[in-house]
Amino acid sequence: MQLRNIAIIAHVDHGKTTLVDNLLKQSGTFRANQHVAERAMDSNDLERERGITILAKCTSLNWNDFRINIVDTPGHADFGGEVERILSMVDGVVILVDAAEGPLPQTKFVLGKALKLGLRPIVVVNKIDRQDARPEEVLNEIFDLFVAMDASDEQLDFPILYASGRNGWAIRELGEPQETLTPMFEVITSHVPAPKQKAEGPFSMLVTTLEYDPYLGRILTGRVETGSIKVNTPIRVLGQTGEQVEQGRIAKLLSFRGLERIAVDEAQAGDIIAVAGLEKSTVADTICALEVTQPIKAQPIDPPTLAMTFSINDSPLAGQEGTKLTSRVLRDRLLRESEGNVAIRITESTDRDAFEVAGRGELQLGVLIETMRREGFELSISRPRVLYKTDEETGQKLEPIEEIVIDVDEEYVGTVVESLSLRKAEMKDMFPSGGGKTRIVFHGPSRGLIGFHGQFLTITRGTGVMNRLFHGYAPFKGVIEGRANGVLISNGTGEAVGYALWKLEDRGIMFVEHGTKVYEGMIIGENNRDNDLEINPLRSKQLTNVRASGKDEAIRLVPPKVMTLEQAITYIEEDERVEVTPKSIRIRKAILDPNDRKKFEKSRNNS
Repeated sequence: MQLRNIAIIAHVDHGKTTLVDNLLKQSGTFRANQHVAERAMDSNDLERERGITILAKCTSLNWNDFRINIVDTPGHADFGGEVERILSMVDGVVILVDAAEGPLPQTKFVLGKALKLGLRPIVVVNKIDRQDARPEEVLNEIFDLFVAMDASDEQLDFPILYASGRNGWAIRELGEPQETLTPMFEVITSHVPAPKQKAEGPFSMLVTTLEYDPYLGRILTGRVETGSIKVNTPIRVLGQTGEQVEQGRIAKLLSFRGLERIAVDEAQAGDIIAVAGLEKSTVADTICALEVTQPIKAQPIDPPTLAMTFSINDSPLAGQEGTKLTSRVLRDRLLRESEGNVAIRITESTDRDAFEVAGRGELQLGVLIETMRREGFELSISRPRVLYKTDEETGQKLEPIEEIVIDVDEEYVGTVVESLSLRKAEMKDMFPSGGGKTRIVFHGPSRGLIGFHGQFLTITRGTGVMNRLFHGYAPFKGVIEGRANGVLISNGTGEAVGYALWKLEDRGIMFVEHGTKVYEGMIIGENNRDNDLEINPLRSKQLTNVRASGKDEAIRLVPPKVMTLEQAITYIEEDERVEVTPKSIRIRKAILDPNDRKKFEKSRNNS
């Protein structure tokens, strides 16, 4: 069979995974009576809940005389590290663009990476059955984007398909009969070149993804660059600098067939495979025959821009809901994560029980925290902070800048521009994007966008759409005002009482309800004013033996404001922490005792 390796890349929610579903179905990968879940490639629980792809995954299908290996990639910029590695495994890319929204920041990010590698893209304008679809305008925007990204003449001569991934059809020209995805199969097999890897010579393969299996241990996925490999063959592993990492044998050789990995005896150059049996090898290492001395060069990964401190949970409620509590277990888990996730960097802080975790954005780190809490970890998380650089020539402080693309109704344009200008963002472009919406492009500091998404949804009444992408580093933009309101802090430990919360409602918005466990120093609400206020949520109603008609007051509590993990992380200030357990998300002061807090504040002001 002839081999083709492709990646499908697009912005979030433009329909990659749904399209892959229908490609698998129409190629005959599934039996006629086989039940397949929607978005079958999103196998992770978090991916299904959030409706986004987090991990890049491989699948394979047969069509006529071709075997097509397809890599489904994440569509969110925070998981861009996955995309950067995957592109080195493929010979072509399908760029999927929503027929109404057009190319968005993530499309631009992955397209730039693909063009640098010399890949010739296939452009698919998806969802053209939408009522607000504007396929011809979107195609012009895509062409302009290719030109802006310095695409070669060969890359600019891209094939175009119009498709509806959900309904399972693709056409070459608007107005053609809408039947099946056969035109897409034809374009992929004719436009994407066969792998150029050399069948002769000793075996070598670059590792691009790493995962753990409870039975097989470390599973390393990559494309065979030279030669062929058989099960039980002795091999060595080389790091990027050429040093030997380990030596061993291939215990299991796995090839992708549909949604499954099946064991095979041999793999040839150009095929995407997974190997098991190695203990130390990780992403960007070269697995090769014993006689090979030079490693395969890996693509450089963009550096992290955001960091948080992960530390053990030291609150009074620690250990009541989780099973993994110690710094040793936390350290081992974070180091294991950094091995497989090249976009994350772990460093031990001066405090022995805390670790600095740096990544691409709040969503990426939020997904890591959510995964860990589901595994039974209890953690204390600090506010995200950006990672600064220093200009080597001028000594000037530089900070990460993001490109922000916003689509809003015209009536909210003024409010959005004002809000972002207060966060030191500069407007670069503004134009109508169809459907009564206006698209505004800003360049703004990453630190100004921490916690902005919730405010953005409020000021646009939930109708605005915001996308962000790392743009580069620029000189420090100055001080940005933090949270406008103070917080309400519990001054006692116990269970919150409905009567006390009712009496305190005029002070601000509550985060807890009757019966919630609270402790001294825990944040239980947002103050209406700009200062922090200590309150007593444990005070119960004084009981007497006197009863009179109309004396008892009925208690009607306003429902509390319940924050998601990402909202809590972006809400807190520098002196606050998010306590994360398998069952609860609490906000607290870093220093629980009010007297110690005052002493610390006094010493900081004096210094």
